[in-house]
Amino acid sequence: QVQLVESGGGLVQPGGSLRLSCAASGSIFRITTMGYYRQAPGKQRELVATITTSSSTNYADSVKGRFTISRDNAKNTVYLQMNSLKPEDTAVYYCNARLQQRAWSTAYDYWGQGTQVTVSS
Repeated sequence: QVQLVESGGGLVQPGGSLRLSCAASGSIFRITTMGYYRQAPGKQRELVATITTSSSTNYADSVKGRFTISRDNAKNTVYLQMNSLKPEDTAVYYCNARLQQRAWSTAYDYWGQGTQVTVSS
């Protein structure tokens, strides 16, 4: 079994900052890509940022320059530092990990439970 446990969401004023964390645990051989996606009410889930094992990153245009993704491979943990938050960043943020449970197995996507981020004055 694999678990992704998220933390760090909450309510923040516009211009404020939050840091999300997501730790993967369980039967894991290798994690390739980790990242965050978000889903606002009435909208589809969208990519926020991803990071590979070698720390290559990819960001949605809407968060470039404001959000920073990082990871600790030894702890199977990914972090999302969110600065200069805007009301349009309000959403449920989901952690994602693409991983293999065995050396010979296919890599599958696993998801965290989601954490609410609300940006409002």
